[in-house]
Amino acid sequence: MFRTEELEALSPADVARLTGELGVVQVLDLRKDEELVTYGRGALAAAGVTVHRLSFIPEDARELPPADDESDPLVGIYLGYLGDRAASVVDGVRRIAERETGATVVHCAAGKDRTGVLVALVASAAGVERDAVVADYALSAGPIDAMFRRWTSSHGLPMPSAAELDRHRPRAEVMDAFLRALDERYGGPVEWLRTHGLTDDELANLRSRLRDEEAG
Repeated sequence: MFRTEELEALSPADVARLTGELGVVQVLDLRKDEELVTYGRGALAAAGVTVHRLSFIPEDARELPPADDESDPLVGIYLGYLGDRAASVVDGVRRIAERETGATVVHCAAGKDRTGVLVALVASAAGVERDAVVADYALSAGPIDAMFRRWTSSHGLPMPSAAELDRHRPRAEVMDAFLRALDERYGGPVEWLRTHGLTDDELANLRSRLRDEEAG
């Protein structure tokens, strides 16, 4: 399983490596229809890789519910994905669990919020330790500058200020707070998935698939 930002910048060599050496056979695209129209389906779709559209944000773009006063606003946004698009979230986990062979690319626009939530749930369900799940999410802070540089240069826009860039950087404490909220409200990420339709057989398949890949 690989997580990333939108796929429009992939070169033919990138596509060949992903589908060949890395064995990618499906893409989970978590973007809204509006983003698809603006930025396109991406080079993997053009190469014939199966793409599953699983938007995590309502198309009417209404404001997602905030967290409580003591939490980072992002925690409320992440919980909003689960509240508004539970079926898409569970379907994303299910698509990874049901693959017998091959790797999955998960992406949204920047590969950190919607994608970060889904990958955190998958990793948690597979038995990855909480500290490792949080640390993996925080790794997306590094590429933010390069990502915005590419976006702004391609659209003829100025780079955001350092303060604005920092606002977009994933922080470990946000993912930690989000997962703790799931602990408190549902008994943890796995129980949230079970409550919303993921079966024990699907959980077992997911754990077997990811652990087998790690061992290999």
